[in-house]
Amino acid sequence: MRHLHVGKLTVRKPADSVGEHQIRRLLLILQLSALAMVSATPAQTPTPAASTGCKPAKSECGLTHDVSNASTDVLVPTAEDAPTIQDNSFLVEEAYNQEFGVVQHIQTFQRLWNSKDWAYTFTQEWPVDPRPRHQLSYTLARLHSGEHPDSGAGFGDLVLNYRYQLLGGSKAKLAFSPRLSVIFPTGSTRQGRGVGSAGIQTMLPLSLVLTKKLVTHWNVGATIIPVAHNESGDKAATFGYNFGQSIVWLARPRLNLLLETVVSRFQMAPAPDTTEWNTVFILNPGIRWAYNFKNGLQIVPGFAVPIGVGPSSGENGVFLYLSFEHPYRKLPND
Repeated sequence: MRHLHVGKLTVRKPADSVGEHQIRRLLLILQLSALAMVSATPAQTPTPAASTGCKPAKSECGLTHDVSNASTDVLVPTAEDAPTIQDNSFLVEEAYNQEFGVVQHIQTFQRLWNSKDWAYTFTQEWPVDPRPRHQLSYTLARLHSGEHPDSGAGFGDLVLNYRYQLLGGSKAKLAFSPRLSVIFPTGSTRQGRGVGSAGIQTMLPLSLVLTKKLVTHWNVGATIIPVAHNESGDKAATFGYNFGQSIVWLARPRLNLLLETVVSRFQMAPAPDTTEWNTVFILNPGIRWAYNFKNGLQIVPGFAVPIGVGPSSGENGVFLYLSFEHPYRKLPND
C-alpha cells in the first residue's frame, strides 16, 4: 500500500528501543479511533417488538413486554427465549447497526502494564432512520501516556462516525456495515494524547454466523492523517492500515467467550517530512455477559487481557468494558 507524501517524504526503520515506545503510545490512539464504532460495536438490547420493529416470531428479538413499565427488576428469560449478546465486542468491530429507537452508551478502560499507558473512552451510538440503515456516533477519550509521567491525564482526540448497513443486519447470517470517521485533534501531541491533525478513518467490518454457537467478525481499515505532529512539533503526512478478526463462542444466551486478533501497521513522524513504520500485533481473549431488565435496559460488562505478540511481544495489560443500552422511543405499530 502506498503512503502519502508531504514534500520530500522518506521512510526509515526505527531503532528497537524507540519503536517500542512509539508502538505502545500509538496503540492507544489507534484503539480510540477504532473503538468509536473500536469499535466497534453496538449491542442489541432485548427491547419489545413495538419499539424495535422486530418480529416476535424470531427468537433473536427477545421477550416482549411493556416498555412503559417503570420496574427495573432483572429479567430472567428461559433458555428458549433468552436474548443473546449479539455484538458487544472490544477491539474488533461488528457489522450491526443500532436498532431504531435504541441508544447505546459504551465505556472502555485499558491499562498497559509495561508502558504504563492507560485510556478511558466513552462512545454513544444513535440510529438515524427506522429501517435502520444509518447510524451516527462519537467517541470521547481521556488518557495518560506512560512516557510523560508528570503530565497527568487529559483528553484525547475526538472521533465522529457514520455507518451504513449495506448488507444484512442483526438477524442476518451475513452482515456488512462500512464506517467513515473524522478525527478531530483535540488531544495534546506534546503529552502523547493525540495525532496533531484532523484525519479520516475508514473501516470495513463484516460479520458471519458460522453455527448456532459460533460467530466470526472481520475488519479491514485505513487511517490518513494529512499533517501528523510528533512531540516536538515536527510534521508529516502519515498513513496506517489495520486488520482484525474475532471468533465468539455463545456459551450461554447471556454469556460469551471471545478471542480477538488485531494487527495494525502505521506511520509516525519522528522528524519533519519523515515517517517510520511501526507494527502492533495483539491477541485479546475476553469474556462478556449481560443483565436484562424489564424496562428494556441491558447492561453488558466484560473484560479482556491484551497480549502483545511478534513485534509487540512483552506488552500486556487489561481491558474493561461496560455498556448500557435502552429504548428512548417507540415505533408506531404497523
